[in-house]
Amino acid sequence: MTDLHPAIARVTARIAERSAPTRRRYLDLMDREGDRFSGGRHHLGCSNLAHGFAASEGDKPALAAGRGPNLAIVTAFNDMLSAHQPYGRYPDAMKLYAREVGATAQVAGGVPAMCDGVTQGHDGMELSLFSRDVIALSTAVAMSHAMFDGMALLGICDKIVPGLVMGALRFGWLPAIFVPSGPMPTGLGNREKQKVRQLYAEGKATRADLLESESASYHAAGTCTFYGTANSNQMMLELMGLHLPGASFVPPNTPLRSALTRAAVHRLAAIGQDGDDYRPMGRVVDEKAVVNAAVGLLATGGSTNHAIHLPAMARAAGIVIDWQDLDELSAAVPLIARVYPNGAGDVNHFHAAGGIGFVVRELLNAGLIHGDILTVNEGGMAAQATEPTLADGALSYRAVVESADRAILAPVSEPFLADGGMRLVSGNLGRGTFKTSAVDEGRWTIEAPCAVFDTQEAVQAAFQAGELDRDVVVVVRFQGPRANGMPELHKLTPPLGVLQDKGFRVALVTDGRMSGASGKVPAAIHVTPEALGGGPLAKLRDGDVVRLCANRGEIAVLADIENREPAPAPAADMGLGRELFAILRTHACGAEQGASAMLAQAGL
Repeated sequence: MTDLHPAIARVTARIAERSAPTRRRYLDLMDREGDRFSGGRHHLGCSNLAHGFAASEGDKPALAAGRGPNLAIVTAFNDMLSAHQPYGRYPDAMKLYAREVGATAQVAGGVPAMCDGVTQGHDGMELSLFSRDVIALSTAVAMSHAMFDGMALLGICDKIVPGLVMGALRFGWLPAIFVPSGPMPTGLGNREKQKVRQLYAEGKATRADLLESESASYHAAGTCTFYGTANSNQMMLELMGLHLPGASFVPPNTPLRSALTRAAVHRLAAIGQDGDDYRPMGRVVDEKAVVNAAVGLLATGGSTNHAIHLPAMARAAGIVIDWQDLDELSAAVPLIARVYPNGAGDVNHFHAAGGIGFVVRELLNAGLIHGDILTVNEGGMAAQATEPTLADGALSYRAVVESADRAILAPVSEPFLADGGMRLVSGNLGRGTFKTSAVDEGRWTIEAPCAVFDTQEAVQAAFQAGELDRDVVVVVRFQGPRANGMPELHKLTPPLGVLQDKGFRVALVTDGRMSGASGKVPAAIHVTPEALGGGPLAKLRDGDVVRLCANRGEIAVLADIENREPAPAPAADMGLGRELFAILRTHACGAEQGASAMLAQAGL
C-alpha cells in the first residue's frame, strides 16, 4: 500500500488531537446507547411493540417474534424534487428485499426536502440552510421509536444529505447505508444554458427563451446533472464509506439501479449488532473518513457549500475540523476532475469516464486518502475503486483502470491543477472561502473600490442601471446565518459574469453562500464573522478599496475601518414562514463551525 501523503497524515493527526475530548464523549454515548438498545425492538413493552407493528400486515409475525433485523427507512421523498421523485417506489421494493434475507423494513419517518433550484433568488431560500437542522431533527424523531436495527437513508440533495448524516449520527450505534436514486439524463449542454442566462441578464433573451432553455436542462426524474452540492454529497458519501461502491451516478429506473438498492438492503441487514460483521455508523464516520470526504471534494472540484456542511456533519460525530484544515488539504490534493461548472461535461459524462471508482483508485494509489477506514462494504476503500455492473442479471464489480475521457478525468500524475482549488482567505475583513478551480488564474487577485449592498436585489438593480460598469468588488452583506439564514446568492452569477466578460475586473465578497454551481467570477464567500453583530463587512463603505487574493490567501480592506460604526442591519423579513425560523437564526453558530443552531445549542 502507498504511504500516506505527509500533509494528509499531518492534518488527520491534528484533527484527531483537537477532537479527542469531543470524540471520546461521542463514542462513550454511542457505546452506552448501543448497550441500552441492544436487540432493537425487543426491549419495548408489549403495548409499545404492538403500536409499532399494528399496520405491518405480512411482517407482523416476524416483528412480534423478534425474527431478524428490522430496518428503518428514513425517506426524503417528494415528487417535486426530480432527484427524490423515484423514492416514491422505494419502500415497497425495499421491504421485499429485506424479506429475502430474513429481515423486515418499515418507513420510520419522512424528512423535508426543499429544492434550492426552485427557491434560488426568492424568499424561500432563506429557509434553505436551516432546513438542514430540521432534517436532522426529523431524522431523530423517526429513529426515536427505537424499533430498529439499521438505518436506510434515502436522500440526495443539498441540505438533505448533511441533515440526514447529522441526525443519524446521534443513533450511531446502528449501521447506516445511504441509498441514492441517480442522475437524470443529460439535457441541454451547460455552455448553451449559461449563454442564455447571460443573454437574459443583458436583456437580449426573453423569459420564454430562458424557460425553454432551463426546461431542456432540467427535464426528467433524477438528480440535476451539474456537479453542485447534491452530486458532491454523493461523492462524499462514497469516500466516507456510507454508499455501496459506485452507487452514486447510476441512472434511476434501470435494472442496475434496482440491483444496487437490493444489495444495499441486504448489506444493511448483515452489518447490525446481532451479526458477526457489526459496522455501526458512529465508527464508520471517524476522523479518517471525514478527511477522505474532504480530499474527494477537493480532488473533484466539488461544492463550496461543504465548507459549511462538512464541519457540521463532523461535529455530529464529535469531530472538529476548520477551514485551515481544508486549506492545507487543498494545497496537497490535485484537481483530477473537470465537471460542470468546472468543465464542459456533466456527472453522466464523469461517470462514463470512470467516475468515483477512478477517483478513488487514483487517490488511494497516491496516498491521498486513508485506505484503512471502516466502510459499509467488506472490501473497505479498495472496493470503492470499482464500478458496478450486471452480469447475467447479478450485481458484480469490475476495476476502474483508466480514464475514458482525459478532458473530464485525469490521473494524479497529470492533474488539471496542482491543488484542489478551495482556499482560505483571511485578513481584516474576516475569514472566507475562495473556490479557484473554476476561475481563470489571471483573476485570482482583484483589487478595486467596493460597492456595498445589503441585498442581492439591490445588486441586480445597480447592474441594470449600469452603475457597476467598472472595476469593482461587489460586497453583499447581512447574508449570514444569523441575519437571514444565509441564502445562496446564485442569482448574482449571471450579472457579475456579464461585467467580467465586458473586460472589467470584478469580484464578490459576501457573508452569504454561493451555489455549488458557482462559476467563473472570483468570490470570497461565507465570510465570518458575519456582518450582523458588528463583523468587519458592516463597517465597509462604498469606495473603500478591497483586495481579494487567492495566491496570498488574503481578503482585506486597505482603509482603516476599525473605529467605524457598523452599518445597521436591515429589519428581518417576515412571510413565507421565515418568521418561524427566527429561533434557528438567533442561535446559529458561525459558518466555519457549520452554521447550525441545533449543534450549537446541543453543546456539540
